[in-house]
Amino acid sequence: MTTLVFGHKSPDTDSTGSPLIWEWFLNHTGIAAKAALLGAPNTEAAFVAKRWGFELPDVIADVENDQSCVIVDTNNPSELPANINNADVLAIIDHHKLAGGLETKNPINVTIRPLACTATIMHQMMGAHADHMPEGIRGLMLSCILSDTLAFRSPTTTEMDKDLAEVLAKDLGIDIEAYASEMFAAKSDVSAFSDAELLRMDSKEYTVDGKKFRVSVLETTAPQTVLDRKASLMETMPTVASEDGVDQVLLFVVDILKEEATMLIPNDLTKTVAEKSFDAAVEGDSVVLPGVMSRKKQIIPNLKA
Repeated sequence: MTTLVFGHKSPDTDSTGSPLIWEWFLNHTGIAAKAALLGAPNTEAAFVAKRWGFELPDVIADVENDQSCVIVDTNNPSELPANINNADVLAIIDHHKLAGGLETKNPINVTIRPLACTATIMHQMMGAHADHMPEGIRGLMLSCILSDTLAFRSPTTTEMDKDLAEVLAKDLGIDIEAYASEMFAAKSDVSAFSDAELLRMDSKEYTVDGKKFRVSVLETTAPQTVLDRKASLMETMPTVASEDGVDQVLLFVVDILKEEATMLIPNDLTKTVAEKSFDAAVEGDSVVLPGVMSRKKQIIPNLKA
């Protein structure tokens, strides 16, 4: 049986590129594998795939019983297919905290390391096989690292991520800042997306103090493009929350260049969250959070309701 490799729902560049990278590695080592997606990728991920000559993997709605698979860039059941516990999960490769709730049919290989990017972990796991990566796979790996580290601006960045990115860029003849600017420009073009799509584009569900939140982050070099839609985004939040079974959508618009986030404040609950979590003085329907760029390291760990 061909092994499916996929990341989380609402796939970003790492959850689009890493399945393709691991598909190559497994096939390279004699294991039939195929990358898949759990939704339409964001605009940056689509740009990266095209830039390095890849067709986007097929989008799957669920997995069948006993389907062999490798999970990358998440270990959270809420971000995975509904039938995941009935599949045959062979391995998890991730860089997020343990969420719990996954069940497997057999003992599996679990690799979770405190690095900024799944692709960096994959490079470490490949060992000498990494020397055989074709140009396209190297390009995907570089792109995943630059995306997840925001070109080394994110506090999640480690020296291992940065060192690997610099080696890959040198091998590929790529100027990191120029290429990262192209990626971020692609990510910033959200004109084709509805408000509901924007609120779900890069989001994860978390329960904090008994409240269920969809925590959404939009990383952009053109934050005003998103903030110009502030009123309609806030009007759409209750609908998305109701449809997704959460109490509230929290939206953070991250300005990559200014290294700050703007949190939308549509009601008293979000105001309380902002004040308790970030010691913010909230006036009006948004608040700027200087230095906040990482959901994983700066937003989620601080959330209080």
